[in-house]
Amino acid sequence: MKIIATNKKAYTDYIIDETYEAGIVLVGTEVKSLREHGASFKDSFCRIKDGEIYLLNLHIPPYRFGNIYNHDPERPRKLLLHRKQIDRIWGKIRQEGYTVIPTKIYFNKEGRVKVEIAVAKGKKTHDKRDEIKKKELDKRIKEYLKR
Repeated sequence: MKIIATNKKAYTDYIIDETYEAGIVLVGTEVKSLREHGASFKDSFCRIKDGEIYLLNLHIPPYRFGNIYNHDPERPRKLLLHRKQIDRIWGKIRQEGYTVIPTKIYFNKEGRVKVEIAVAKGKKTHDKRDEIKKKELDKRIKEYLKR
């Protein structure tokens, strides 16, 4: 598994509840661009429309040798999931505070591009502060035990 990009902000801003592996529908030069440049998850999220799930605001830069055949960098991309998985995600989203965000994009063993999406709930400011305090405390304990 070759990881192309990870969404580091997802783990700091959200409490991850469930994760799913989804295929992604790509066109033209997007795979070549992913192999060369990677992708950017800034402000990307998933939305369910007409029983299908779409990944929005994922930035895949244009392929430099693609000329007129290049793709739109931020077009909506359809994700490939089973109906039961989409229904389960839809049930979670209807609950207040839950959203679907991409956490990583990678090539699997067969060379296909996969996206890991997560059903997550947004963290409050005090939750983030508590997590930072806990990390600092763990770091100090490890330092102390080394001495």
